[in-house]
Amino acid sequence: MKSRRVSSGRISSTPVHFTFDGKSYIGYEGDTLASALLANDQLLLGRSFKYHRPRGLITLGSEEPNALVTLGTGAKQTPNTRATTQELFEGLNAVSQNRFPSLKFDFLSVNDRLSRFLTAGFYYKTFMWPKSFWESVYEPLIRRAAGLGRLSEIEDQDEYDKGFLHCDLLVIGGGEAGLEEALRAAEQGQSVVLCEEGPRLGGMALFESSPIDRIEVLVAKLQGLSNVRIMTRTTVQGAYDHGVYSAVTQNTEHLAKPRENTPRQTLWRIYSGSAVLASGAHERMIAFDNNDRPGIMLSSALRGYLNYYGVLAGESCVVFGSHDDARKTAADLHAAGAKVVWVDTRETHEKIEGVESYTNARVVDTRGRHRLAQVQVEQQGRRFWISCQALGVAGGWNPRVQLTCHQGGRPKWSSEVGGFVPGVNLPPGMRVVGAAAGDGLTGNWKPVWDLSVTGPAFVDQQNDVSVKDIKLAHQEGYVSVEHLKRYTTLGMATDQGKNANALGIGVLSQHSGKSIEDVGTTLFRPPYTPVAIGALAGRSRGKQFKPTRLTPSHAFAEQQGASFVTVGNWLRAAYFPLASEKHWRESVDREALAVRNAVGVCDVTTLGKIDVQGRDAAQFLNLVYANGFLKLPVGKTRYGLMLREDGVVFDDGTAARLSENHFVVTTTTANAVSVYRHMEFVHQCLAPQLDVHLISTTESWAQFAIAGPKSRELLQRIVDLDISNEAFGFMACAETQLLDGTKARLFRISFSGELAYELAVPTRFGNSLMETLLEVGADLGAVPYGTEALGVLRIEKGHAAGNELDGRTTALNLGLNQMVA
Repeated sequence: MKSRRVSSGRISSTPVHFTFDGKSYIGYEGDTLASALLANDQLLLGRSFKYHRPRGLITLGSEEPNALVTLGTGAKQTPNTRATTQELFEGLNAVSQNRFPSLKFDFLSVNDRLSRFLTAGFYYKTFMWPKSFWESVYEPLIRRAAGLGRLSEIEDQDEYDKGFLHCDLLVIGGGEAGLEEALRAAEQGQSVVLCEEGPRLGGMALFESSPIDRIEVLVAKLQGLSNVRIMTRTTVQGAYDHGVYSAVTQNTEHLAKPRENTPRQTLWRIYSGSAVLASGAHERMIAFDNNDRPGIMLSSALRGYLNYYGVLAGESCVVFGSHDDARKTAADLHAAGAKVVWVDTRETHEKIEGVESYTNARVVDTRGRHRLAQVQVEQQGRRFWISCQALGVAGGWNPRVQLTCHQGGRPKWSSEVGGFVPGVNLPPGMRVVGAAAGDGLTGNWKPVWDLSVTGPAFVDQQNDVSVKDIKLAHQEGYVSVEHLKRYTTLGMATDQGKNANALGIGVLSQHSGKSIEDVGTTLFRPPYTPVAIGALAGRSRGKQFKPTRLTPSHAFAEQQGASFVTVGNWLRAAYFPLASEKHWRESVDREALAVRNAVGVCDVTTLGKIDVQGRDAAQFLNLVYANGFLKLPVGKTRYGLMLREDGVVFDDGTAARLSENHFVVTTTTANAVSVYRHMEFVHQCLAPQLDVHLISTTESWAQFAIAGPKSRELLQRIVDLDISNEAFGFMACAETQLLDGTKARLFRISFSGELAYELAVPTRFGNSLMETLLEVGADLGAVPYGTEALGVLRIEKGHAAGNELDGRTTALNLGLNQMVA
């Protein structure tokens, strides 16, 4: 196996073992997967999305479109991981993707031969007959052939976390410009959070051959300040209102054996007083025939792999560029011992001793199958081939302006920089410095976009969008850059156009005859890089998605051996089995019969309870219910029906009038939040003039249904109130107290068809009240009953059951049409 490692660069010399497609390799601590594979002369890393063309890496960082691999197996299988950002660790197992049966021999590479039929929007124009075949044949075939990595179908077992940070200044980017801004603010006493995407501070300076003493001094000073928080391996993903930013920290992706209970990733919400964007810039490609072969990469990447990782991509290299940065790459490669040819599109340049150079020239084509073998150069009408192992392309710089667009700001074209720079509408409180603002990128640049002649010249390499596709889209009328994007999928791959957008706009400008300013640009949206769904969820998964809510009598139900059922977030007793009962139906039948023949007690605390008070409370309820409440007497309860605007039943419940201006509204368990939200909407938006105040009291009161022919006799033993039929008739309500002085509310309502009451006490007394009711009513045959028996009783009575309020039923369907005014 040939090694292309010529020095240790700026990383460790500790060996690290890993595998790629089942083959074992050795890299070094500090390598990325990309640099380690390049050092082992493994240039072919993947296949493209549509044509399945052989592809290798072209960049150093998160803007990489080609070198996507799948890491791990089983539940830890992670597709579409960028080899350029994945740090090497002992035992790392990577697999190439989007190929069958192997990377070198891919059956679907036949698509490359069929590319003339698979142009932009081909699926809109090709599969037209017979129409019935689209859903059954064509679309399934296309979807099966498309795609990159495959997700594991096993549940993700990793832990994720969320965190919140507050700071005076957020610095995004750990290059020299970001470090200086962070140090300046920190020395003024500001609290600073510094986020750097990579594992080490220093930015692009780390990848140059020049000394990094200045970087080391800045880092040392910042590390010694207590008001600075440095967060490496942390990508700021989005810029939002009021100085809020989201960021994701990779905690374990670089570790062979993470510490137990360490979250894989942490999603941060950062509240900043102001922010500095110092994210730098990345180089871009030039479109020429067959510009996608493995071994062709950006000039800065070719130089970076040499200087930082000590990897020389080829013994013979061609550097092709349109600006001064190409010279730095040619000089560094030559100093490392490579045979270098420098091809420059400009008329003149400062020559390098020992480097063969061509001015006013350009690379127009390449040869090679699974790796680059030759490049074709055109100079003053003459074409000739040069054998080489690597080609570095310097097409200009793209400032990383993505975060400046997240609140609608649009970048502007700078002819001096040769790229899009931040516009005037930055997120409030944000400043942009360094290369991200275009500083230092104005050196002697000659615009070069499309040099293609006959072969495929790719603009978006991941999605196989070529110059031909852009020309075709323009020819078919897709002249808006936004339409071009969606018709060709330009910039819609996993790198979100970091490489492709500016080049595509330049190609469109060249062939439409419009200036780049007139062509315009698309906007960027969060996230900046792909984010794991697990990171977005954090700990909110499974039972932790929302807190489990327990009824006040939960401890009693557990002691009685109740079987529980999840109702929304609530855990409710479904039934209370006896030792002699072998089947749940036996328990439910016994409980239902006890209510019919004696008395039963059920915890109904989960029903929503909303306290409505104010001079216009009755008028307000008239607005939210289909039936009227203005004439409801004090001390009475009324069943109410809520409808949506389309007439479909929204919810049902009761409203009890405790005093002239005080009502207690109950809702179904499932709709407690929705009804409260709806009532607040009516109050704040539709009827803000009404004097009414709302508050949810669901968790403030424990409420129990006491139902059955002996319910009055049981209640009279504990309630300090005359509840005879004459004194406390059907649908009556009252504020009262228990015989021990505990305040209570009593409602004579029934959803079982039997004599029944609902008794509410402050929540902290709920469990003891349940025990007291059953103890006092033991001689009456009192039993606890759960949701299963409750449902049976409601259905037997003819009341609307919960599953009937499914958003599709009307009052007429439920037999309640007489309630609608």
